[in-house]
Amino acid sequence: MKKRVFDVIVIGGGISGCALTYVLAKYSKVKSIALLEKYGTLAPLNSNARSNSQTLHCGDIETNYSLAKAGQVKRQANMIVHYAKQFEKDDFLFKYPKMILAVGDEECAKLEARHHEFAATFPYMELWDAEKIAEVEPSVALINGKPRPEKILASGCTDEFSAVNYGKLSRSFIAEARKYQAEISINLGTQAQKIKKFDDHYEITTAQGTFMSKFVVVSAGGHSLLLANQLGHGLNMSILPMAGSFYYVPNLLKGKVYTIQNDKLPFAALHGDPDLAEPNKTRLGPTALVLPKLERYTGGTYWEFWKSLKLDFKVMKVFWDLMKDSDIRNYIFRNFAFEIPGIRKKLFLKDAQKIIPGLKIEDLQFAKGVGGLRPQVIDKDTMQLKLGEASIVPSGENLIFNMTPSPGATTCLYNAYRDARIVCERLGIELKREQLVNDLLEGHDLFQD
Repeated sequence: MKKRVFDVIVIGGGISGCALTYVLAKYSKVKSIALLEKYGTLAPLNSNARSNSQTLHCGDIETNYSLAKAGQVKRQANMIVHYAKQFEKDDFLFKYPKMILAVGDEECAKLEARHHEFAATFPYMELWDAEKIAEVEPSVALINGKPRPEKILASGCTDEFSAVNYGKLSRSFIAEARKYQAEISINLGTQAQKIKKFDDHYEITTAQGTFMSKFVVVSAGGHSLLLANQLGHGLNMSILPMAGSFYYVPNLLKGKVYTIQNDKLPFAALHGDPDLAEPNKTRLGPTALVLPKLERYTGGTYWEFWKSLKLDFKVMKVFWDLMKDSDIRNYIFRNFAFEIPGIRKKLFLKDAQKIIPGLKIEDLQFAKGVGGLRPQVIDKDTMQLKLGEASIVPSGENLIFNMTPSPGATTCLYNAYRDARIVCERLGIELKREQLVNDLLEGHDLFQD
C-alpha cells in the first residue's frame, strides 16, 4: 500500500484532534497535516452531542472548581466564544440561562459564600432568591404553582453562552482548517493500530496503509494511553473508564441547572439541561458508573480496557481508598443501581426532584444510547485517581498523547494552542502566536500568566 508522508499526524477526530488541526492549519507554517479517525465520521464518540453535557464549562456554575481554576477555565472557554465571533452565524454555540442551585439551609449558606468569593471573576452572576428562581425556572422553584418547601438560593445569569454542540464545532474546525492549509488529509475509517519510531520520523500502521510523519499527536481518549504504552511511555498510568447515563423528562427547564458538588465525590454533580440534540426534552444526569471498556456504545474494547487498566497492587490500593470512604462507596453502589431496569427510575426520581421538585416517575425516560465514557487516569506512582485532563509529552521526542475528560472539550482551543507550541518548537516551524493570541485570547497570552 502507498505510504503517505506528512509534517504532523493527529490521531483522533474528536473535538481535541479537530481543534489542533485547525490551530496548526491557521496559525502555523506546518506544511502538511493528516488526521486519522477510526470511525466513519468526525466526533463519533465523546464529542458527539449525545455523549456529553453540551456545556461550556466556564467555572461559574461548577462548584468543584477552586477560584484559581475557575478563572483559568473561564479564559480558556472564552476562546470558543472568540472563535464563534468569526462567523456571521454559527450552529454550535448557544445562550441559555444557567445557575447553581442550592437546596436547604446548609447548601444556601455555602453557595452565598461562594458567590461573593467568585464575584470579581464572574461579575455577571447574580444571587437569586426563590422568587427570582421561579421567574427564570418555574419548575425548579414551584410545585403545582406553589413554592417548594425547602429554602432555595441560586447563583445565576441569563445572557451568557452556556451550551455547545461539540460535534458541530469539531466539523467547523475542519471546514475552517481547509481554508488555510491546502494539504490537509482527513482519513475517516482509519484506525491507528501501531506507532513505530524511526530516527527521523514515525510510522503509523493502519488497515488503509502506512502514514509517516515528523510529529504525532494522539487525542484518542483511553486509546491514547495504549498507543503511548507501545512506545514505552505512560507505563505508570492506568485508565479507569467512567460512564455517564442520562434521563429525559418533558421540556421543563429553560436553561442549565447545576447542583452543588459533594467535595468528597470525584464525579460530576447532577444537573439538568435543555438538550441540543432533542429540542423538546430536558436531560437530567449524569449518573456515574465504572465500565470495563474504553468506548460506551460501539461494542468490544473490553480487552483494550484490561490492557489500559494494568491491574496490580497499586491500582487495587486506589480502588480500596475510594471504596473505604462511605460517601464514595454509597455513591458508587447507588449509581450502579441507576443502571438496573425496574428500579432505576424510582431511585433516580429522588435525586432528580432536587432540581425539579414536582417531577413524577412517569415523567422519567431512560435515555437509551445517550452518555459518554471518560478515561479517568490513575497515577500509579502516587496511587491516586487524577481528575481532569492528562497528557504525556515525552522529553526529546516528537510525540504527544492526550487523554481529555471534562473540561477537555471546553478547553479544546487552549489545549490545541499548548500542543501547537510544542509541535512548532520541536520541528523548528513558526507559530503565528501573536495572531492566535489576538484572535482567540483578546491579546492576553495565558502562557504568560
